Amino acid sequence: MSHTETSVIYGTEDLLISLCNSVTRVLNVATHSQIHYSGMVQRISKTCLKPDIGCFVLFDGGFSGLVIINFSAQAAMELYSSYLLNMGMSKDDLVTSYTSDEVSNVMGELMNQVVGDFTGKVRRELQTHITQNQPKMLVLNKQVMLSVDANLDKPEARRVTFYTASNNIFYLELAIDRTEFIKMVDFEAQDTPDADALMSQNAQGTQNATAPTPAPAGDSGDSATDELLKSLGM
Repeated sequence: MSHTETSVIYGTEDLLISLCNSVTRVLNVATHSQIHYSGMVQRISKTCLKPDIGCFVLFDGGFSGLVIINFSAQAAMELYSSYLLNMGMSKDDLVTSYTSDEVSNVMGELMNQVVGDFTGKVRRELQTHITQNQPKMLVLNKQVMLSVDANLDKPEARRVTFYTASNNIFYLELAIDRTEFIKMVDFEAQDTPDADALMSQNAQGTQNATAPTPAPAGDSGDSATDELLKSLGM
């Protein structure tokens, strides 16, 4: 069998699935709820920040791209509340408005962990390196739609619909330069630890947790779930 026939090609949709799995993995661990995404993906011409909370992260390195997540107010408040209640905070201590800075801080931290998880998988599975900037959160009113210019040469853009445990909706948009990774030699991607086992080991520290602020962006280590739980205060 020829080399071409045995090569594994990893393209835009594969990167998108990996990113979507990072979203569900991080949010499921953080909120102790089930977030899932649609089995259909949309091709879009451009990415936009939309109401009620828009968040974006740029990444660069082996390939360049932009990740946007647009949260409805209901989805943002559900994830914010579930996360902090899961950390042991009292319901009375939670803010009640999605426009609060505390909600933006929490959503920014979760977004930071999602992209950190994704960049770790890129390093392990694609053997290349990408870096991310600090997530930027914007509370937007109904009349505002902002386009984000990621300076991509041949951009491909996709949108995926996500559903929270209470069926509130948010959207992930990904724009990256058109690229394909072709596997030339066999190698084994390092497995990540089991999230549930690590969460049980770290559960003792959740009772005294306080609301987080966004941490400096960085690479996810080989012990991706361990770093995730540590960053989430667990």
